[in-house]
Amino acid sequence: MIPSSFPPREEIARLSAGMLLEIGAVHFSPEAPYTLASGLPSPTYIDCRKLISYPRIRSSLMDFLTITVLRDAGFEAFDNIAGGETAGIPFAALVAERMALPMSYVRKKPKGYGRNARIEGEMREGERVLLVEDLTTDGGSKLSFVDAIRETGAVCAHTAVIFSYGIFPETETTLGDHGVRLHALCTWWDVLAEARAWRSFDAATLDAVETFLRDPRRWQAAQAEKADSSTDAPG
Repeated sequence: MIPSSFPPREEIARLSAGMLLEIGAVHFSPEAPYTLASGLPSPTYIDCRKLISYPRIRSSLMDFLTITVLRDAGFEAFDNIAGGETAGIPFAALVAERMALPMSYVRKKPKGYGRNARIEGEMREGERVLLVEDLTTDGGSKLSFVDAIRETGAVCAHTAVIFSYGIFPETETTLGDHGVRLHALCTWWDVLAEARAWRSFDAATLDAVETFLRDPRRWQAAQAEKADSSTDAPG
């Protein structure tokens, strides 16, 4: 069922950030940084996959994602909801159910046998497809999924995520240059604000995370220099 309540964007962002903190999906570790899929270090890590195990929060966030897309793109803007393998698949199914639309999913690469397909489910030429994933960092990983959808003759001009890093200025440019608009519920800035309000982490950790968020590339470069100097140090 399509949600009928449309909370303000700021309230959606605040509540979404709080839910991610509540289930322990947010991890901060400035002293022992995580490695992102890009290979770059980060003092922050978020695990949106945990959401599938929390029915009340999962349902609320999927309502939020649905109404965000409807408000921004239109109530009759889509014919098909596609999930990106693997994290996007359950969320795409839940959004498709709310919007009463067909659901499909996109493989990261052809499966290597049978039809050697990247699209599973039915996707028809000319269909307007919404790509759903759990999160985005700089937007680059979405392009392969979008291209696979377009290769079927379908149209993909929108992608929706629960969480966008919101700290890389190239994200919307990367997607926009590819003809794709991003819809997201919250960012690291929303999470940081809620973490401070909830006192979820000590002040020193939150201050270190804010330093990263304000200039992530400089922070990552400093980490690389630190690693190099440690490697060059005499044993």
